[in-house]
Amino acid sequence: MTDYRRLRVALLGAGAVGSQVAALLLRHGDELADRAGATLELAGIAVRDVDAPRDADLPKELFTTDAETLILGSDIVIELMGGIEPARTYILQAINSGADVVTANKALLATFGSEIFDAADQVGASVYYEAAAAGAIPIIRPLRDSLAGDRVQRIMGIVNGTTNYILDRMDTEGAEFLDVLADAQALGYAESDPTADVEGIDAAQKAAILASLAFHTSVPLETVHREGITKIDKGMMDAARHAGYVIKLLAVCERLSGDDGDSISVRVYPALVPRTHPLASVHGANNAVFVQAEAAGNLMFYGAGAGGVQTASAVLGDVVSAARRHIAGGVGVGESTRANLPIVPVGHVVTRYQVTLEVADEPGVLATVAGILSEGNVSIATVEQTVTGEDATTARLVIGTHRAREQDLSDTVERLAASDVVVRVVSMLRVEGD
Repeated sequence: MTDYRRLRVALLGAGAVGSQVAALLLRHGDELADRAGATLELAGIAVRDVDAPRDADLPKELFTTDAETLILGSDIVIELMGGIEPARTYILQAINSGADVVTANKALLATFGSEIFDAADQVGASVYYEAAAAGAIPIIRPLRDSLAGDRVQRIMGIVNGTTNYILDRMDTEGAEFLDVLADAQALGYAESDPTADVEGIDAAQKAAILASLAFHTSVPLETVHREGITKIDKGMMDAARHAGYVIKLLAVCERLSGDDGDSISVRVYPALVPRTHPLASVHGANNAVFVQAEAAGNLMFYGAGAGGVQTASAVLGDVVSAARRHIAGGVGVGESTRANLPIVPVGHVVTRYQVTLEVADEPGVLATVAGILSEGNVSIATVEQTVTGEDATTARLVIGTHRAREQDLSDTVERLAASDVVVRVVSMLRVEGD
């Protein structure tokens, strides 16, 4: 065996992903050494409880509750604890000690990414985070490196496996939201508190990371427009299917061109996707990211968005990259966020709506609805009317709009809801990818 330089690796956290990372480091150490040009010694695993059950059989002597000492004696620190604190403190300690950091912590990067990257720049360290945006899918390096010379126009991503599993089963089986959510929890796809997934929080964190890379602009999490999937029901799924669409929770990061120059929009919401679009065929708990670039054209990245061993693959890829940098020497490669493009509210976006209304079943209703749409600078592309029953006093209108400014569409739907002829707005979904 080649006599390689030895690098000490600290692991913070031994949950589903951390346990697999440790097991793979120990099992494939010789292969990883050949790829990295350095022996990767797992110096220790910092945890809160050394006696807690783990997903892998790991040597007991590796575990410690003294994270700080472990960090200060390591060359590479892998943070897989999750959450904001103490992860933020530990990462900053690692950077300031001269170590490179590998993390999958999307919440931390979306909230304090600028602080962490600035700290790394000051000392010449690197922060690697391939596993933070889409699990095992390689998307960070393509955006940061492969497409650095191109001009990314748009990203549409299914970046949360839990919500895709729920919406996919609602679409393919006609199941109800709460029933599928319970199954997702039983299978381990969803936490006992699924708020971060079903309310789009997880997807918004990933959208902020992807947009920052794609547009070379720091994107604070609070600038990401967010809507979840809790209002999606079987009736909306049936209407989408009838119209040739599937409902997906999308992270959309878009470059907007205007008279005053370029700006960007970052948003997360359930949207109608044409069944002919590649994202429509993403099933189960899988993720996919669809990138549109000026020169490269359309690119699709697809695969497992979660899972212990799958995510561990992305983490170990980063560890090898960090080891190679240590061997080669020199300062780390900083993040490119110098474009400083303005981030506009969702109201500035141009999009299409499909609006479903329950209306009074009487003459003149369609004309009244059309008049309200016209007053709001919204034109009708399609309209379908269904009487809800032989003796019913209401009917259902499904209206597809032409492209219009989001704020005009939203204001118009509010006026429709207040109209005397509209009983209620059943649903309002945006159309993406057509």
